[in-house]
Amino acid sequence: MGDIEAPENNQSRQTIIHSLLPSKEFITSRKGLLLLGEVVMSFISFVCFAASTAAAFVTAPLIECLAALFLLFAYSKKFNERFKGFHWPLMDFLRCVSASIIFFIISIISVSKYVDGASKAAGVFGFITTIFFALDFYFIFNELANFLKGGDSSEEPPNTQDDDYDSDFDSD
Repeated sequence: MGDIEAPENNQSRQTIIHSLLPSKEFITSRKGLLLLGEVVMSFISFVCFAASTAAAFVTAPLIECLAALFLLFAYSKKFNERFKGFHWPLMDFLRCVSASIIFFIISIISVSKYVDGASKAAGVFGFITTIFFALDFYFIFNELANFLKGGDSSEEPPNTQDDDYDSDFDSD
């Protein structure tokens, strides 16, 4: 009797696991790759800080890892389209700016003040994580600037023909 129920149970587990994973289309996008890089690098920084004498800085990478993981899940499952109450790009921009500043500061402190290898590794991974967050807020800033200008990055460039252009040549 247990053999008959096993395929259904296995199928439901696969469905649950598949529903929790981000979609392949989003992960292969630029935003998905940046968020995945932020999650991975923040987690590596967290582990390095936890193993070092600079353990006082362990909170920042953990919070940033969880925030990036939340946004990875939210963007992948298109929560930003369902919940219009948040201004998602602005929230993401502020998260990236604050995370890059915090990671840069704690990386400088851990590399310069602490002498153990784990603190140095945490600082180096913190600098790499800073680059991920800085790239993310650069791309978000460009998208927000285009939005505020009233343009869309996917639109074609405007027609640059002169006003004196004689359209009689086209009617031949």
